[in-house]
Amino acid sequence: MTRYVFILGGVVSSLGKGIASAAIGSLLQARGYKVRMRKMDPYLNIDPGTMSPYQHGEVFVTEDGAETDLDLGHYERFVGVSCRKTDSISGGRIYYNVLTKERKGEYLGATVQMIPHVTDELKLFIKSDLKEEDFVLYEVGGTVGDIEGTLLLEAIRQFSNEVGRENCCFVYLTLLPYIETAGELKTKPTQQAVKKLLESGIQADILLCRSKMDIPAEERRKLGLFCNVSKEDVVAALDVDNIYKIPLSYHEQGLDTQVLKHFGLYETAPEPDLTKWHEILNVMGNFEHHVNVAVVGKYCGLPDAYKSLREALVHAGISNKTKVNMDWIDSESLEGMTNQNVANQLKPYHAVLVPGGFGIRGIEGKIKAITYARENNVPFFGICLGMQMAVIEACRNLLGISNAHSTEFTSDCTPVITRMKVWEKNGQKMIRPEEGDMGGTMRLGAYPAVLKQNSLAEKIYQSSIIYERHRHRYEMDISYEQKLAEKGFIISGKSPDGLLPEVIEIPAHPFFIAGQFHPEFKSKPFACSPLFKAFIQAAMKQAELL
Repeated sequence: MTRYVFILGGVVSSLGKGIASAAIGSLLQARGYKVRMRKMDPYLNIDPGTMSPYQHGEVFVTEDGAETDLDLGHYERFVGVSCRKTDSISGGRIYYNVLTKERKGEYLGATVQMIPHVTDELKLFIKSDLKEEDFVLYEVGGTVGDIEGTLLLEAIRQFSNEVGRENCCFVYLTLLPYIETAGELKTKPTQQAVKKLLESGIQADILLCRSKMDIPAEERRKLGLFCNVSKEDVVAALDVDNIYKIPLSYHEQGLDTQVLKHFGLYETAPEPDLTKWHEILNVMGNFEHHVNVAVVGKYCGLPDAYKSLREALVHAGISNKTKVNMDWIDSESLEGMTNQNVANQLKPYHAVLVPGGFGIRGIEGKIKAITYARENNVPFFGICLGMQMAVIEACRNLLGISNAHSTEFTSDCTPVITRMKVWEKNGQKMIRPEEGDMGGTMRLGAYPAVLKQNSLAEKIYQSSIIYERHRHRYEMDISYEQKLAEKGFIISGKSPDGLLPEVIEIPAHPFFIAGQFHPEFKSKPFACSPLFKAFIQAAMKQAELL
C-alpha cells in the first residue's frame, strides 16, 4: 500500500525543503521501506532548462534526460534512487498539458477551468507511474501564500480526501526566528503560516521548525496548541554545519518516528540502519589530509549554481579521506591577466577544474586556466564546456590555429567546436534544426561512451563502456582528432558509432582529462563518481600526499 508525504514550506523561502524531503526519504529508506521522491513546482516555465543559474541554481539532469530543479539532485544523493522525468512537474507543464488536451478536444466541449481541469492534471501527476512504493514524497515548491502555488495546494487537498486522509501526511517546514535582544525563539510566524495553510483546507500534521537551537517545552506546547498538533509533532530542524548530518539530526529529533506514527506503522516498523550516515560523518570529522582545488567557472557568485559539482568534490574527499578546500574563481577575472599573473593566482592550488556553462562571458579566462594547468603539469579536469575549452586551447596552442573557437560564440573563427545537428538515442536518430526552441532540445540524459583501451579514462572507470549524463548542444569537431593526437592530445572516449568525442586526455600529463558529460550528477556520498575520486587522488599526488 502506497502512502503519501507532502513537504510544504511557510514563513519564508529557502528554508531547505529539498534537503528536508531527501532526509525524510533517507530515514524511511533506512527502515527498509521502498521510497520514491518527487517535486511539484509552481513556476510557469515548462522546466528549469532555460533558466539562468543565477535565477534558479543549477539544472539537474536525470538519467532519462529531464531538466529538473536542483532538489532532485538532493533526492538522488540522499536516497540513491534515480529520479525520472515523471518525478518532476511545473505549473507551466501542467497548463501546457491542459491546453494541449483542450486543443485536441479531449474535454468534450467542456468549459476548461482551474478546477477541476488544472487540479485534475496535477492529481494525475501525483498518481502517475507508481510501482508499489511504500512511500512517495512530494516536495511542493514555493512558499504557502504564493499566488502561483494556490492550485498545487488545492490539488493535494483534493487528493488527500480521495485517497483518505489517513494515507497522507503533510509536513510543514517553517522558521522559528531567534530574537537576540529578547533571548527568545518566536512562534508567531509559524502560527500565522499554519493558519495560512488552513485557509487552503490543509491541516499540517507535523511541524518541522528550522531553528538555531532546540525548542523549549513551553514553545512546543504553544505551537501544538495554536497549530492544532501534538507537541510531539513539533520537530526541531536544527541548523547544522554539514548537510549529511541532517538525517541523523532529524532521527534524533524523532521526525521519522512521528511520520510513522501518523500512518500507524511505528509499532511494526523496523529500527533504522543509519550505519552509512555515521560512517560518512566519521570520515568527515577525521580527515587525514587536505588539498586545494581551484574551480574556474562562470557562476561563482551563487553557491547553488554548481550544487552537484560542489557535492561531488565533497564525495571525492570522503572517498579519499581528504578535505577538499574549494576556491571558486570567476573565469572573467582571469581574462585581462597576463599568463604570468594567471600562474601566480593559480599557483597555490593542487588542481584545476573547469566546469560547464553557456555563453561567451568568461570563456577566455577558462582557456587561460587550462593553458596554465597543461603547461605546468597541474592536474586538470574539464566538464562539458570545460572539455570544449580544452579542445580550443589545444588547437590554438598545440596546432597553431590562432582563431580556433566554438560556433556557439562566434562565426568569425576556425570552428573546432560546432553545433550538433544529428545524434543517436536508443537506436533512433535525433535531429535538431538550426532554428527552433531553446528548451529541451539539447543532448540530454545518459548516453554510452566507449573508452579507449589502456587510456586513463578506462583505468579510472575500470570499464570499456560507461553511461554518463549529458546536457549540451555543441560538440568537438572530430576531424581534428589525428592532428591533435600527433601532439599528444587524444580522444579516449567516443559515442558507440564513433562520431561524437566523449573524453579527451593527454597521456604524457600527470592528470589531464575532460568529458563532454556531467559526472557530478551521478555522484553520491556513498558512491563517489570515479572521475572525481581520481581527480582528487591526482591533487593529493600534486600535494605530495601520496
